[in-house]
Amino acid sequence: MRFPILPYLHQPVFCRNYKTVLNPWRFWYLHQVRYLERCWLREYRPERHPSP
Repeated sequence: MRFPILPYLHQPVFCRNYKTVLNPWRFWYLHQVRYLERCWLREYRPERHPSP
């Protein structure tokens, strides 16, 4: 997995409902955890990324 730069940069900064993660290492860890949780779901469909 590569670092999700766009989701990291597009985080809502001043939103009360979302906790912004400014530390890239922490964001990377949380992103991996969310990804694994989605993989455990039966209905999970992997994200499609266009080929360069």
